[in-house]
Amino acid sequence: MTRVRSIELRIVALSLVRPFRTSFGVCTEKVCILARLETDEAAGWGECVADVRPEYSEEWNDGAWIVLRDLLGPALLAGDTGSERVEAAFASVRGHPMAKATLVDALIDAELRAEDRSLAEMLGATRDRVECGVSVGIAASTEELLAQVDGYLAEGYRRIKLKIKPGTDVERVRAVREAHPDILLSVDANAAYTLDDLEVFRALDAFGLLMVEQPLHQDDLWEHAELQRRISTDVCLDESIRSAADARAAIGLGSCRIVNVKQGRVGGLLEARRVHDATAERSVPVWCGGMLETGIGRATNLALAAMPNFRLPGDTSASRRYFHEDLTEPFELAPDGTMVVPSGPGIGVDPDPSILESVTVRSERLEKE
Repeated sequence: MTRVRSIELRIVALSLVRPFRTSFGVCTEKVCILARLETDEAAGWGECVADVRPEYSEEWNDGAWIVLRDLLGPALLAGDTGSERVEAAFASVRGHPMAKATLVDALIDAELRAEDRSLAEMLGATRDRVECGVSVGIAASTEELLAQVDGYLAEGYRRIKLKIKPGTDVERVRAVREAHPDILLSVDANAAYTLDDLEVFRALDAFGLLMVEQPLHQDDLWEHAELQRRISTDVCLDESIRSAADARAAIGLGSCRIVNVKQGRVGGLLEARRVHDATAERSVPVWCGGMLETGIGRATNLALAAMPNFRLPGDTSASRRYFHEDLTEPFELAPDGTMVVPSGPGIGVDPDPSILESVTVRSERLEKE
């Protein structure tokens, strides 16, 4: 068993290199919760993928902070709970997978550091480098979008994903496809459409897309199944998949042919591994999504993306895609469009103390009594 001695929570804010626009709105900085969990043997880090407002999901930073401080943190500090039992320790708290993932991941990181084992090894990773794609926000104009895409392709990214919303979709995608006939190209709607928009998706069929990601409401697997039956492009589900059970249901209903795995969305690395296994058993490929993570979350994602059923380039972009200065040593994209999976103990990276202090907005420490 593992004895957790303390949990330090921080909210940090990092300015983005450029505003990131989706169907939800515009983001100009990354504001998130970090947790440093200390055991008798080591300390580990976890990053919460919730945002400032409950737009992508029901969770948001201020709510997650309360759940972490008042419920999940005390549950860990109350007893000696290793990673094999941490989910059971949180079972009395319904929902809140992003908050739970923060401490699940931090505990796993601490245990692996104590054992001098990497997260990639613990997850059964089969690669030491992963293919990287990039997510391109909704630009102010088609010309600006094309310029951004050209820049990312020049850097070596192996897949381009375009954020879309009603009114900013078919013509933009057509322009990118005509400029780059042979690239891996996908779109992400973030649940902005309904079945009434069927003709939009039929028009998108003409562009040979790798996938259309989360086109409809996150709670409606039936409508996604209807859409998938009526279009040829593979539907990928993101927000709809909050557990391995969701993945099995979506695949069984025919709601998607590809799954986006975000470990923070499903409750942490343990459930993410179950999603991986459930999809692999059904021969459905997965890829690793991103939430504009700092180096803490990016290192975690890279280890996950090195598992065998992650068969498509993920959103594990280089640090400089998002930040002028990351919390950790920056992650760099190789010219061949791949990124090294950290091989050190745990997640293999630590935040720079001076940078961490400079971007911390709030902090609080929980101690074992």
